[in-house]
Parts: sequence; structure tokens; C-alpha cells
Amino acid sequence: MDILLLIPVLLVSIIVHEVAHAWVALREGDDTAYMLGRITLNPLPHIDLIGSILVPLGLYFMNAGFLFGWAKPVPVNPRKYHDYRRGDIRVSLAGIAANLILATGFTLLAALLVKTAQLSGGALAGPMDVAVRIAELGILINLILAFFNLVPIPPLDGSHVLYHLLPTRIGVAYRRLGRYGMLVLLAVFFLFPGPFFSIVLAPVRFCMGAAQDFIDLWL
Repeated sequence: MDILLLIPVLLVSIIVHEVAHAWVALREGDDTAYMLGRITLNPLPHIDLIGSILVPLGLYFMNAGFLFGWAKPVPVNPRKYHDYRRGDIRVSLAGIAANLILATGFTLLAALLVKTAQLSGGALAGPMDVAVRIAELGILINLILAFFNLVPIPPLDGSHVLYHLLPTRIGVAYRRLGRYGMLVLLAVFFLFPGPFFSIVLAPVRFCMGAAQDFIDLWL
């Protein structure tokens, strides 16, 4: 049952993440994504067969203990930003901010659904259980997307922020690492899965606990 609920929520979350990048890039002066039709919630321009479908399904059926995915990256031209440093940081953090906003929204939705179910006296138990589960998955998925993308390994979003905090020469060498970023991520996944996911998932667990405490207030 979860997989039928999980994939649509994941798709919506990663699409909103990419749309946020595109929208903020336009505000910063870069219309590249806008001209390519990427500022839209229509999933077709965003879906990546591997990242949006095959990887999430594979992780789910492998019982990996976490779920992750991605959409087609939004194309940007940083040379068009009004201010390169500010624009690069804002565009990079936009997707993370969007996922945190979605996680907050799903938390409020779950609380509303729980209270509605309570007031209904169990008359809507079946549909409400499904709706609450969707909201809970929305919280979890968006928190994972937000904190995973904060990892400062190029080309993840967090690497753009760290780049601008480094001395110029070190920053240039660090950004070149982006060519091998996916290989580095895969190496970390397979060589140090425990420590890596402990670090990444620690804030996710904390925020999930806080969200659940808030939802429980409405029981």
C-alpha cells in the first residue's frame, strides 16, 4: 500500500524542489529554465526515468531503509544572475527551502486530518487513515530531500553554499570535484553507509519527532 502512496508524494516533492530552483533563478535574472518551460508543476518536463522512478522503486523493494530520488536538474546560467554570489546561493537553497515548506505544510495537514477524524467519531476512519499516511510520507520525504541536498558534496545544493565560503583557489578545486560528485556519493553510500546515513538522517529523525509531537497535540 505504501508504495502506491509514496511514489506520487515523492514525485510532487522533487518537482516542487526543481520548480523552486527555476523560479528563484528567474527572479535572480536567469530566464534559462523559464524559456525551457521548467517553471511548471506539470510532471512531464521534470521526470527523469532513472531518478524519479527506477531509483525510488529499487530502494523501496531493496528495503534500503530510506527513499530518495531526483528530477531532471533545472538548467541555469549563473552569468545572467544580477549578483553571481548571491544568486548562486539563493537558487541553490531554493529547493531545500521548498522541501522544508512542504514538510511544514504536510505537518499542518496531518494535524487537521487527525482532528477531523477525531470529530467524525470514526465515521471516516478508512479514508482518513490513508490521508494521514500520505501526509506522514510527505513530511518524511521532504525532510530527507532537504537535509540530503544540504550535504556539501558537488553537485548537491549544499556544495554551492560551501563553495562561496572557501578561499578562491580552494573553492575552484572543490567545484571541479563536481565532475566526480556522483561517483563520490556512490562511494560513500557503499563504503560508509552507516556513518553517512546516521549524519544525514539525524536531523530528519529530530524534525519527524517534532512534527509527530505537534500532530499528537490534536488527538
